[in-house]
Amino acid sequence: EWIPACVSIPPQSWLEYDPAEIEAILLDHPRLFPGFRKGDVDPARIVFPPELRANQPYTDGWGCVWETPRDGMYPAVIRHALASWEAWPALRPPNPANGDGMHPLDWTAIAASVAAARRDGHLVWLSLPHGHTFLRLQDLRGYQNLVFDMADDEPRLAELIAMVEGFNAALMGRILDLQPDVVGIPEDLGMQHTPMLSPAQFRRYIKPSYQRLTEPCRRAGILIHEHCDGCVMDLAEDLVECGGNVLNLQDRVNGLDNIRRALKGRVAIDLDIDRQHVTMHGSARDIDDLIREPVEKLATPAGGLSLMYHAWYPTPARNIAAVCTAIERYCFPR
Repeated sequence: EWIPACVSIPPQSWLEYDPAEIEAILLDHPRLFPGFRKGDVDPARIVFPPELRANQPYTDGWGCVWETPRDGMYPAVIRHALASWEAWPALRPPNPANGDGMHPLDWTAIAASVAAARRDGHLVWLSLPHGHTFLRLQDLRGYQNLVFDMADDEPRLAELIAMVEGFNAALMGRILDLQPDVVGIPEDLGMQHTPMLSPAQFRRYIKPSYQRLTEPCRRAGILIHEHCDGCVMDLAEDLVECGGNVLNLQDRVNGLDNIRRALKGRVAIDLDIDRQHVTMHGSARDIDDLIREPVEKLATPAGGLSLMYHAWYPTPARNIAAVCTAIERYCFPR
C-alpha cells in the first residue's frame, strides 16, 4: 500500500540554512517526520564528532589522519598510514572490543539499545563501519597506490586484506551475537561513470572478503543491506552474489533502466535520490518527475523499492520541500 521512504536533514543543515525554514519543512511533512515538534532541534546545541570538525585533523584507529574543510561534511584522508610499504611491519589493527576503526564503540550500550529497540517492536539494524574493506585499503595505502598494488600483484596486499578482513570479521561476530534483523555492509565502490576498480580486481581482491563476511548472516537468516555510492552497474551481479538482500545505490549515475534490467524482482532496491543535479538545480516539476519515474519503473505490488534522500546544503530549501511533497505523493498515496 505504500513505499518506504526516508528524508534525512543532516545536522549541519540546521546551521547553514535559516533554522526556521528547515523546521517548517519538517512540520509540513509529518508523514516523513512523525513526532517532530517545533523546537525539537536547537542548532546552538549541535556538536559534531571530532572527525567532522573543520580544519581539525583526526587520527583514526588505524593511524590514518583525516580532515574536513567544513563542519559536518565527511572528511578525507590527508595522511595514509601505509603510504609506503616500509610502514607495513609496524601496522596493527584497532581493537574491535572498543572501536570500529573510525569511532569508539561501547558494546554494552549498543546491546542495551538493541534490547530497547526489540522491546519497542522496532527493526534491529546494526552495521559494519562505512568503507569497511575496499575504502579501508584505500585509506591505508592511498587510491593510486592501491590500484597499482592490484595491477602489480603486490604480495603484501594479500596480507593487508587478511588483516582488514580479520578486523571486520571480529566486528561482525560481535554484531551477530546481538541477533539483529538487518546487518549493513556500507562501502562506496563507484565514481560518476565507472567503478573505482575493475570488475576483475573486485572479484579477485574484494569480493571474497565480502562473501566471507556475509556468510554468517546468510546462515542466521539475517538480511544484508549493501550500500554503494557511485556508478556500480558493472559490479551489480557480484554484489547480489555477495549476499545482498537490499542494494542501496544511486539513481542517475546508474540509470533507472539499467537498475530495472539487472535488479528488479531479484533484490530489494533502496534507491538513493540524486542530490547533485536535479534536486540541487531543478524546478519543482523536475523534482516531481525525478521521484515519480523510479516508482513507475521499479515498484511492484509485492514491494521491493524504497527511497532515500539526504538534503545537503546548498540545495535550495524550496527544493528540499519539493522532494518531500513528491515522495509523499508517490510513496504514500492516500
